[in-house]
Amino acid sequence: MVLRTKRFADHRGYFEETFRSDLLSGQGIDATFVQDNHSRSEKGVIRGLHFQHTPAMGKLLRVVRGEIQLVELDIRRDSPTFGQHVEIDVSDANQRLVWIPPGFANGFCVVSDIADVSYKCTALYNPTGEGCVNPMDPALNIAWRTNTPILSEKDAQAPYLHQQGFAS
Repeated sequence: MVLRTKRFADHRGYFEETFRSDLLSGQGIDATFVQDNHSRSEKGVIRGLHFQHTPAMGKLLRVVRGEIQLVELDIRRDSPTFGQHVEIDVSDANQRLVWIPPGFANGFCVVSDIADVSYKCTALYNPTGEGCVNPMDPALNIAWRTNTPILSEKDAQAPYLHQQGFAS
């Protein structure tokens, strides 16, 4: 789900409410957030496609500075859209706030010189309950917006979706 924050600008700059539980609840998002994360990456970096299954984790993501190509991959075994993905341009300029429910592997590619990405999580990080789908899996047909992708060793060596043991 893509939402937009309210920004109040004047000659000094702007003020923005980046989180309001009552507004999210009004959109059907009744999540309790227990951890905040922030990453900074340079142009061409691809992070993901990450997920946490134990416990399942939802995320509320926004870009504080810069622009990313956000990719959400449906990994819900019983979903009619299992293995399909959506791409969303998220930037500080478009003020998009993206709700990523549990059951999606998410990743992004930085398309600006630098991007600061902040997200709230519904579960604490559990390294033994995390997983990753290789973002370069050709079966996913993701058109990453970079000619020179920069990946961590962990993401580059992650298994493809069909190697995950998911049943479609």
